[in-house]
Amino acid sequence: MTSQQAPLRIGILGAAKIAPTAMVLPAKATDVATVVAVAARDPARARAFAELHGIPEVCETYEDLIARPDIDAVYNALTPSRHADLSIAALQAGKHVLCEKPFAMNAGEARAMVAAADASGKVLMEAFHYRYHPLFARVLEIIGSEELGEIRELSAVFQTNLVDDGTEIRYERDLGGGSLMDIGTYPLHWVRTAAWAEPTVVRASGVFGRGGVDHSTEAELLFPDGAVAKISGSMVEETPMALLEVTGTLGSLKAINPLAPQAGHLLQVRIAGAEPRRETFSRDPTYDFQLRAFVDACRGGPTPLTSGKDSIAQMVLLDAVSAASRL
Repeated sequence: MTSQQAPLRIGILGAAKIAPTAMVLPAKATDVATVVAVAARDPARARAFAELHGIPEVCETYEDLIARPDIDAVYNALTPSRHADLSIAALQAGKHVLCEKPFAMNAGEARAMVAAADASGKVLMEAFHYRYHPLFARVLEIIGSEELGEIRELSAVFQTNLVDDGTEIRYERDLGGGSLMDIGTYPLHWVRTAAWAEPTVVRASGVFGRGGVDHSTEAELLFPDGAVAKISGSMVEETPMALLEVTGTLGSLKAINPLAPQAGHLLQVRIAGAEPRRETFSRDPTYDFQLRAFVDACRGGPTPLTSGKDSIAQMVLLDAVSAASRL
């Protein structure tokens, strides 16, 4: 965005826990966007959210927010169960959309969302914030340089502890909850992106709780070139961890905390016959990079890295892992 352009005017759907970190603070930090309104299922909650975060307008309904002429784009921070219908409605109303992950409830919804974006000519971007940070760009640069040789194995783990306190939507399957749909999306996306290919599911397993919600899921994947990947996601582990390892015929790399490098990270590279090296990158939030990429795309810049075919392929894989884990 040039200095002559006004900030992109954004409305937030959902007074969600992620919204301040993913949108309110980045908008203030980058000056490329401004949050002008918020809507929530409970208008009182929306008003409290707006007052806390300095958002000037509150809409009584999601539809009211989408219809506002003073909004250029919508950030859909709602539960996955409302990603498809409201993102499509926003696109049809002429708004760009930044949609939280998981993109949809299933691949069918994802295809409908992408079709709506194509028809509208508006940007529909999935909020995989890590993908826009220099750390992951460097991971892909190393892999693409063939410094590691032919990639043979990938391993990705993301685990955290989300307490089932009665308000945590990730324990509500009908809303799109579950470890795989939230935590597991990252390891799946990391290995897909690092391998530059789409895998098939060899096997998968899960640990399930009330209502059939998976507390953790593991899967083994096979890529077309014979490389294998193991992914693991859990929302019931006491020790947080985010880790990607890629092993090739000539060397390996380990990305510690590719999820949120701003909280601390390290890239370790080992090449046969060379001294191991360690690299670090910007500690600016991943969400700042994500917002800049979204605004650039809305202004006619590069197509987002996490959109279109990528979002559909991600949901196809999520569906396949989910089905295999429940067999």
